[in-house]
Amino acid sequence: MISALFYLQACSGWNRILARVRRLKKPKYLVGLLFGGVYFYFFLFRYGAAGSHSRSRVTVPTFGDLSAYAGAIELLAALVLMMFLLSGWILPHERAALAFSESEAVFLFSAPISRRTLVHFKLLKSQVGILVTTLFMFVISNRFGARGSPWLNIAGWWIILATINLHFLGASFVLTRLLDAGWGNRRRRLAIFGVLAIAAGAILYVARDSLRLPSEAEVSSPRAFANYLQAILGAGPAPWLLYPFRLIIRPYLSREAATFLSALGPALLVLVLHYVWVIRSTVAFEEATLAMAQKRAKLLTAARHGQLGIINPKARRGPFNLNSTGPAPTAFLWKNLIAAGNLFRTRSVVIMLIVLVTVGFSTGMGSMRNGMGAVIGVLVAISFLWSVMLGPLILRYDFRSDLRSMDALKLYPLAGWRVVLGELLAPVLVLSVIQWLLLVFGVIGARLPPGAGSFGFQERLAVACGLALVAPMLNLVSFLIPNATVLLFPTWFQPGQDQTQGIEVTGQRLIFGLGQFAVFLVALVPAGIAAGIVVFILGQLTMPWTIAVPVAAVPAALVLGLEAAAGIALLGRIFEKFDLSSEPPA
Repeated sequence: MISALFYLQACSGWNRILARVRRLKKPKYLVGLLFGGVYFYFFLFRYGAAGSHSRSRVTVPTFGDLSAYAGAIELLAALVLMMFLLSGWILPHERAALAFSESEAVFLFSAPISRRTLVHFKLLKSQVGILVTTLFMFVISNRFGARGSPWLNIAGWWIILATINLHFLGASFVLTRLLDAGWGNRRRRLAIFGVLAIAAGAILYVARDSLRLPSEAEVSSPRAFANYLQAILGAGPAPWLLYPFRLIIRPYLSREAATFLSALGPALLVLVLHYVWVIRSTVAFEEATLAMAQKRAKLLTAARHGQLGIINPKARRGPFNLNSTGPAPTAFLWKNLIAAGNLFRTRSVVIMLIVLVTVGFSTGMGSMRNGMGAVIGVLVAISFLWSVMLGPLILRYDFRSDLRSMDALKLYPLAGWRVVLGELLAPVLVLSVIQWLLLVFGVIGARLPPGAGSFGFQERLAVACGLALVAPMLNLVSFLIPNATVLLFPTWFQPGQDQTQGIEVTGQRLIFGLGQFAVFLVALVPAGIAAGIVVFILGQLTMPWTIAVPVAAVPAALVLGLEAAAGIALLGRIFEKFDLSSEPPA
């Protein structure tokens, strides 16, 4: 029977490859593959494929030769691995379930297949994800200074990830047996925390003479700190507790074939023991697997509608009362705010405002002494910049979520520009409110460190007022660009989160992302010129910049508003002529 499941998995993988090859006949996938391939080569694979002496490799200059820290790295990595595996005994709260799709669960559970065979099939399926993750971790670790043979690094990562996968599966089987025996989640977690507390107390008692905080000299250099870590983690019973985890880590840390082979035997022994544990402790998992498969199907359905969670069939309360008469775009705003979820409600905004004001005042009081105000200022500036760049990619409550309902939208007796404006209002409003909250937090809590100059409340307020005036129009322009992409290139656009995956799809996103960034920069030029002219005139009149900045923001916002109005009018005409049925199938 297991041979039939091998055949099923092999055929499924081969058909998936054939489907991706066949779709390369379409230009959008072929161009995306070329662009995505170039991107992954230059930013990832170029460093993984290069030899150990390649000049293009990015090393870790602070540590230099990592072999000098091998002992400390092994102990620290073993500690991290132990904590990660412990989470598999503490966090789960449901019965053991295998990762099958709904169709696979229905088909396999009704077939004359034993549970052990199903576990083998699950382990076989998981190897695909483990191999992909192994290659990704190898590329990332090689990108940032790993040394040694690439094949040894790949084999080391595979041993680590395969052991983790088997351990979590075996732990889920044991937790299911505890549930069957009447041990609830609360009782089980109390017992685990009790055992951990006793073990921690015993370790602290036995190693009480060697445990200490690092001195100033031990944190002065990476090598000194590594020696401190090795002394602490290598004292008392800690090395014996970490020993099984060190065996799993050692093959990856080996940089030569001889040391790798000597470490491979014990690591494979641990892996085989995990395999035997999983195979011999199978429990009834069919019901939980079916429930998990149904939950995954609901999540996929929600993703196809642009939702991050399971769609609740229960009606949601509207963000405000929608009258039977009024501007048509308000109805689209009301609809898309409901789709945005309960996070973007008036009550939620008020709560976030109170929290930010409280935190801002509390940190701002002593920020001149501890430098926290400077940290807040940097975080607010970075967050505002990223909100402008990534906000249109994250908040998709517009044409991107309504692409499948485009025919229904065209049935409304409305001018095209009204529909376009209505679709843009909700994401623009949500992003603008988030940015305004960031600005309030920055005005209250941001400070410059001592000796860095004067940037008091008046200066912060002037900058915040200028950005607050420009932000809505700036967001309106930025959201126009991806929505124009949907209307102009509907077959290139991937709706929702159910789209096909692969390098070619990543390449498509990169093409549209770079195009959107370029168009956005062009749109900023007229607004920047208008603001610069006003600042120059007010500067000639010797007006302080704290007044010139908010005043200059007004013409910049007006220019951006005119650009947005022209874009909305143009997209309105495109929407009126839009016919999804005339487009070739994706």
